Amino acid sequence: MLVTIFGDILGHTIYYEISVHRWKDFRGFMRRVCEGLGYKIVDRGDLIEIHPPCPFVEVLFLPRRGRGFVKTNLVEPCHSIYLLVLYSVSSFGKVEVWED
Repeated sequence: MLVTIFGDILGHTIYYEISVHRWKDFRGFMRRVCEGLGYKIVDRGDLIEIHPPCPFVEVLFLPRRGRGFVKTNLVEPCHSIYLLVLYSVSSFGKVEVWED
């Protein structure tokens, strides 16, 4: 269970490094996926923000190239969806993902 008797959320973070070579295609794919899942997506040019509907889950920032992290606190289904989104980068470029 994620919530202790004191109401504190346990931490869990996904770390990633990505390099998207086909950025235009990736942006279109992310828009379609996020809209289908009911996630809000904000396209800022060389950065995509994915806003989850899950409480206690941070916004996922996907730069065209760079490193990042997002605290998911193992809240499902958002945690698993973020993993799927991150690993899908490999179809458009390179990605490394690790968790703690």
